[in-house]
Amino acid sequence: METTYSSLPLLILISPLIGFFINGVVFPLKLKGFAKTDPNTAGGTATFFIGLSFVMACIAFSKLAGGGENPSLTSYCFEWFNFGGLNIPFELRIDKLSGTLVMIITGIGTLIHMYSTSYMHDEECVGRYFSYLNLFCFNMLLLVMGNNLPLLFFGWEGVGLCSYLLIGFWYTDTEKANAGKKAFVVNRVGDLGFLVGMFLLFRELGTLNLPEINALLANPEVVTRILPSVTLICLSLFVGATGKSAQIPLYVWLPDAMSGPTPVSALIHAATMVTAGVYMIARLNPLFELSPVALSVIAHTGAFTALFAGSIAIAQTDIKKVLAYSTVSQLGFMFLACGVGAYQTAVFHLMTHAFFKALLFLGSGSVIHACSGEQDMTKMGGLKKYLPHTHITMLIGSLAISGIPFFSGFFSKDEILYSTIALPNGVSYLFVIGVITAMLTAFYTGRMMSLTFYGPERLSHDVKHHLHESPALMTFPLYVLAGLAAFGGFLGVPHLLGNFMGHMPHFLSHWLSPLVPAKELPLVAVKLPLHEGVVMAGSSVIAILSFFAGIAVFKKIQFISDAFKGLAPLQKLLSNKYFIDEIYSAIVVAPIKKISVFSGEFIDKYIVDGAVNGLGRGIRSLGGTLRALQTGDIQSYGLLMLGGVLLAVLFIFKALV
Repeated sequence: METTYSSLPLLILISPLIGFFINGVVFPLKLKGFAKTDPNTAGGTATFFIGLSFVMACIAFSKLAGGGENPSLTSYCFEWFNFGGLNIPFELRIDKLSGTLVMIITGIGTLIHMYSTSYMHDEECVGRYFSYLNLFCFNMLLLVMGNNLPLLFFGWEGVGLCSYLLIGFWYTDTEKANAGKKAFVVNRVGDLGFLVGMFLLFRELGTLNLPEINALLANPEVVTRILPSVTLICLSLFVGATGKSAQIPLYVWLPDAMSGPTPVSALIHAATMVTAGVYMIARLNPLFELSPVALSVIAHTGAFTALFAGSIAIAQTDIKKVLAYSTVSQLGFMFLACGVGAYQTAVFHLMTHAFFKALLFLGSGSVIHACSGEQDMTKMGGLKKYLPHTHITMLIGSLAISGIPFFSGFFSKDEILYSTIALPNGVSYLFVIGVITAMLTAFYTGRMMSLTFYGPERLSHDVKHHLHESPALMTFPLYVLAGLAAFGGFLGVPHLLGNFMGHMPHFLSHWLSPLVPAKELPLVAVKLPLHEGVVMAGSSVIAILSFFAGIAVFKKIQFISDAFKGLAPLQKLLSNKYFIDEIYSAIVVAPIKKISVFSGEFIDKYIVDGAVNGLGRGIRSLGGTLRALQTGDIQSYGLLMLGGVLLAVLFIFKALV
């Protein structure tokens, strides 16, 4: 590995922190409060500093591109922790994997900051919003550039904190405040697993520095020694990933997180934070490769989460809830890829998903902005002629997520499907689940477009009266993301298709290969003669038919049960999200509340307070007894003194005899 010590990683990290400090400290002190901060000043400041990070990230990326086999840029800042054999430096590193994530965070982050300047223009406390947004970017950059697991975990916790602050930005609304608390608490459950995994890893390897971990895992003797505990380590770390990346059973926070401002959903819950678990597994792929059991758990969890969330998305009416469950489903696709050893493919889908899902969320924000805050798709319809820019960009994003050739999602989704079909035992049910999920994705995306932009208008008089296309500051990021969603997939053209395109290489695979091994994908699966081209063509046909079926079916109806009355129970089940929130409330939340009430009303009141108050009463009683001896009578004191002297003399006499 070629390592160059550079200040670039540190400068990239510090830049959004400066923006946070200016919006969060300087402006409030100068203007005596967040509410008085000018929206353009706050937004411009925040956008400038994250944009500066993006420029420096581009410079770092260019240095990596011309830096040899496996280059990296490292900034050693100071010794952060050194105790009991655990040496943790505050050290940042940009290599080809973290560099890819840094480009996504800063690039898409800059567009979302720009979009927010217009979207949040009329909000109070806009300075607080932009300070949180910059702080989030700082923590996300720390997560991906940290050169050791504790530093990664510090950023991991930081993005969780910022997520809580941003989801609950409108904290005066109880529902939104509760959504922020739910995200914070559920993520803490997963983070406990991450901590346990780190502790176990340190016990086995004696280090938490990422380069040292990878070096030790290249030693066969070390591998043999840690094999008995490696599955427990990997599963513990994966528990952390299920919380941060919203997988079964800890996915429940992400749909509720849509209560926050829409740009927050685009940045945190589509493009960056929720992909942290995927990044962590890709970064530690040498460790996870040692545990087939853990990989199997990851693959199955990802597959069933993808199918489960995709089915729920079909019945949602809130445009942001559709995209929220879509995000959970697409994250499941990424974990499915990790579980079958296709780490490069997972990172590829992470990248394309960042493009088209950020676009769709921002597009939904444009729709909501135009419709005076309305989010219910059943109250929209026919918006195509009123919002031409929003429509065309969201259509591109929808084609990308649906896997329509040759948009970005087509390349990464098909690579995941072929990775599951190319397993040694032939076609697995994981491939079948993947195909069904891809079909559902195209179908509910077509439904979303149909209910929003096509069919009859269902707009209220007030909404229609104020209907308007979003300003340029919002539509410009949409077009940039639309371009990435349309053409970003050509960074990963599959081998077969590349041969027809003048031997076009898989750029992302070549880029990541030194750090993330490529999964060997044979042209024909072992037990079923499915050529890569057949899989590609078949999935394309399914995607196209499902997407346009979704548009056609829902031009005149809003629910599946409107066309098929027998599906009314299924419609109710899906629209209520399988009643999982109610089940969790009954078996987890309610018992914990009862225990808390019992602890407060009985244990705290009678045992804790009783012990403290009892001790106080005992001391006071003893004091009262002793006080009775203080009569103020000199003769009594003299008599007691004489008695004490006599007792002392008798004691000494007895000791001498």
